[in-house]
Amino acid sequence: MITPTRLSYGVLALTIILAGILHLGTPLLVVLFSYFALRQLYYLTRRKWVALILFGIAVAGIAAAAVYFTRTAILALPDVADTSIPSASAWAQKRQIELPFTDFESLRQVVIDTLGQEAQYLRNVANFAKSTAAVLVFSILGIVAAGSLFLKTGLDPHRGTHRVKNNLYSICCDEVSTRFRDFYRSFATVMGAQITISLINTVLTAIFLLAARLPHAPLLIAITFLCGLVPIIGNLVSNTIIVFVALTVSLKLAISALVFLVLIHKLEYFLNSKIIGDRIRNPGWLTLIALIIGERLMGIPGLILAPVVLNYLRVEMLTVEVPAIPPKSKIRVPVELQ
Repeated sequence: MITPTRLSYGVLALTIILAGILHLGTPLLVVLFSYFALRQLYYLTRRKWVALILFGIAVAGIAAAAVYFTRTAILALPDVADTSIPSASAWAQKRQIELPFTDFESLRQVVIDTLGQEAQYLRNVANFAKSTAAVLVFSILGIVAAGSLFLKTGLDPHRGTHRVKNNLYSICCDEVSTRFRDFYRSFATVMGAQITISLINTVLTAIFLLAARLPHAPLLIAITFLCGLVPIIGNLVSNTIIVFVALTVSLKLAISALVFLVLIHKLEYFLNSKIIGDRIRNPGWLTLIALIIGERLMGIPGLILAPVVLNYLRVEMLTVEVPAIPPKSKIRVPVELQ
């Protein structure tokens, strides 16, 4: 019979593999991030219901802000394009470059022609909307699952009512809970390093925002720090917002912001490998390889989970004692054969 410990390792490995195969890395990360945030709020408030209410308010605030920024961007996009396209056309004419668009409508037509026929374009938009809706639904389910785990942890909450106390089911549940608890601790360790990375990224971005005198700089700095807590994808979100705000000022400033933020984005790969590698006590090159492999296997979720899995494997292997291997005895060669 398979031991409960081996079964628990198999369940954890199967969960990670299925998350990659079924493209469920985002819901898994939502559960981990949400549970991490709830634990931090509980550390501050010492009351689970207060932490849960504060977390709900924070999620609602972030969702409202996302809807507001998205709506504002969509409404302002034609005006921004009409303001920026003449500057782009003048810049291109000086360098004898012919642009295929002259205003927002012609730019929209070029995008449609590039993506294909209008019907195909509408299908692509519909597929994107469908995928986005699925991600939102799974994210909501992940938040609910994290809240449920936070209020009442354990896979066997009614263990005291079983007739056989040390039954196989309860023991297996304990072992599986232990494996996932250790995996979460690895995630929390990596998140501690990610806070440091977010602070560095925020300081560098703040210097640029203040030097360029970009509108709403304090708000953009706060958004950069909050988004920076989510590796890679958080920077993409904050960078998109910053470039769009810069585009409302001038095309030149938007290009400068884009180049600067791309350089910071590339720097974050090495920051991740160095800072997270030191935090999880793995060589920087090994963490960098794990980041690359994780991104190729699962995309952005794999990029975030790679150092977590690497740290978990190290911690688990440190608990396994291996019998000492005796040194190889030297074989003496007879003198007459030398």
